[in-house]
Amino acid sequence: MNILGIETSCDETGVAIYNSKKGILAHKLYSQVDLHAIYGGVVPELASRDHVRKILPLVKEVLAEANLKEEEIKAVAYTAGPGLVGALLVGAAFAVSFALARQIPAIPVHHMEAHLLAPLLEEKRPEFPFIALLVSGGHTFLANVSEFGKYEILGESLDDAAGEAFDKVAKILGLDYPGGPQIALLAKKGNSKRFKFPRPMVNRPGLDFSFSGLKTYALNTLHTAGNDEQTRADIALSFQDAVVDTLRIKCKRALEWTGLKKLIVAGGVSANQNLRAALNKLAKDISGEVYYPRLEFCTDNGAMIAYAGYRRFLIGNYQKDYAINVYPRWKL
Repeated sequence: MNILGIETSCDETGVAIYNSKKGILAHKLYSQVDLHAIYGGVVPELASRDHVRKILPLVKEVLAEANLKEEEIKAVAYTAGPGLVGALLVGAAFAVSFALARQIPAIPVHHMEAHLLAPLLEEKRPEFPFIALLVSGGHTFLANVSEFGKYEILGESLDDAAGEAFDKVAKILGLDYPGGPQIALLAKKGNSKRFKFPRPMVNRPGLDFSFSGLKTYALNTLHTAGNDEQTRADIALSFQDAVVDTLRIKCKRALEWTGLKKLIVAGGVSANQNLRAALNKLAKDISGEVYYPRLEFCTDNGAMIAYAGYRRFLIGNYQKDYAINVYPRWKL
């Protein structure tokens, strides 16, 4: 069975085809980073218009790469939320129209569920249950995943998501958008002993996060310590260390509280090599295991949508009509 996956929740147009026996047959991703970089963040109207321009060419490309015809697609999965409403509507309208034309199922997919399932596309994949850490530009939370479709949120960010904090601090430091890779690059030149950033909320009970205070701390440090290149590098490293250490501490706490030994990490920030190193060490220290998606599946992509759609299809969770509905705010 071949399922077409469509992702248009924000600033990346992702299209992929998942085969129930062979896995991902083809996937394409178009990033709008260059389009939004001059504004320092995503402009929703521009994002929607670019999805309109790119979605059909990408679908044609993945069909050609997979050597499939349209009639060989047996279902279409699409991101129904959460995300930017205009961007979501582009993907939903295309997916539902494609499904209607071919009289095949249309499968609305929860964006965060798809991220959590992305590591299951790898050869090294976890079995349920496990703890999941989702760290992206829009979301940061820990969940106890007992089985497919059953997610207990253990803690989440009370303000900025981790990726959002990276973007804001990058802007303070005069770096380009998106901020995560830029801060990671600058941090390589930093001196970790010069500044000590706080680890927010680690001394409180619970598993919630708060990253907005680190943004303010970075701004104040820059104002008092100077704005030379070395100072900016030192701030970048200290900020990154604070975020990574906070995430590590909360992951360790979640694993201890639940007694689980398996951790999966997904979302754009999961590509950060310092975070991976810290969580790999954590897993080794507790004789546990940690799983990640491949780097190209850390950010938004069509492959995770196609796979999540397949899992939803197996349990009969697909549309019984061809209505176009999206959910900009949608709890997991």
